Amino acid sequence: MPRFHLLLPSSSRRAFAAALGASLALGLGAPAAIAQSYPAKPITLIVPFAAGGGVDATARLVNTKLGEVLKQPVVIDNVAGAAGTIGTQKAARAPADGYTLLFAVASPLNVAPLVAPSAVRYDTFKDFAPIATIGVSPFVLIGKSSLPAANMAELIALTKKEPGKLNFGTDGVGTSLHVTAELIKQRAAMDIVHVPYKSGPQVLTDVAGSQLDLAVLPLSLAQPFIKDGKVKAFGVTSKQRAGIAPNVPALAETAALKDFEVDSWLGILAPAGVPAPVAQQLMQAVETTMKDPEVVRRLAEIAVRPVVMTGPAFADYLSKERRTVQEVVATANIKAE
Repeated sequence: MPRFHLLLPSSSRRAFAAALGASLALGLGAPAAIAQSYPAKPITLIVPFAAGGGVDATARLVNTKLGEVLKQPVVIDNVAGAAGTIGTQKAARAPADGYTLLFAVASPLNVAPLVAPSAVRYDTFKDFAPIATIGVSPFVLIGKSSLPAANMAELIALTKKEPGKLNFGTDGVGTSLHVTAELIKQRAAMDIVHVPYKSGPQVLTDVAGSQLDLAVLPLSLAQPFIKDGKVKAFGVTSKQRAGIAPNVPALAETAALKDFEVDSWLGILAPAGVPAPVAQQLMQAVETTMKDPEVVRRLAEIAVRPVVMTGPAFADYLSKERRTVQEVVATANIKAE
């Protein structure tokens, strides 16, 4: 998820927890009929990215089983644009009745509000009630095959020998991939230059073609190129090696990046004010869905490891993540183009 570990001040965490509690408490006094009748019609799951991408693929591996558990169809609504912020805003403005949900990742919730605050029309901590995470997936640092470095330690040494010479690509300024790459740079004291692209596949193509030195990308996207030897893999960002790429070390195995851990998380949120019985039913439905062996197996194929945190635990996680992203963005002076 990015799994960041720097904490917000305790007062900020209490404020977010109180806000979440207030949101869910709106339904505590509602009649039991709310829980018994919900859901009475199909549920819309907004995916704030285009169909066919990694986030969409994950949502589509989950929505069918989730619908079976809830006994109503869960219909995907792809609302792409502006790095996920358009669809996220649509979800924030939807009725808080449990019939419109957001399938979320970090970029629109905890990155965009910091790098492009004037373009974001929602407040992550006031406009949403976290329901549950689905799972986490690592990023991977890759390089062109001709780079004279066999592992992460040698790559760090190379960047110190030739500061500013190497470049790295991500899918744009202020994305989760960019923030993760900057965190690697900061932790390992690497002097490399960012080259923003419009999409991950474009980045991957240019690394494989030796037009770009390095890149941070989703492991699921880069793995076929790693397996075929078209690019070098220096390490995954999860604390441990990934099941689909056991031969790729974790960055945390390198002394300069000891304990490094960033996972891309995926989860479901509802508009703030969703009745507590509805939120609770959704949390239980996600937990049940993520215990299904077929769902787990298919998610593993795209490098998603099931990790379910519900309600307050998910809320606390978002708070911790925001603090770390805030520090990385400030240190790297990341601003939207």
